[in-house]
Amino acid sequence: MKLIYALLLVIISCSVTAAQSAKPVLKTGDKAPEFALPDSDGNSVKLSDYTGRGPVVVIFYRGYW
Repeated sequence: MKLIYALLLVIISCSVTAAQSAKPVLKTGDKAPEFALPDSDGNSVKLSDYTGRGPVVVIFYRGYW
């Protein structure tokens, strides 16, 4: 029984450590990293395509058009 508890403790501590070592979350005002996503027509759109045009708002629409 002690072995099971020890194993569970190791698994939980590993998952907590893995969660803490994930990439940092962006905060309001942080510069977004470069990325490319498909638009509604399937064309690739890069964030850098809109640099200098003003604020960019990224919306993740869950579903299909």
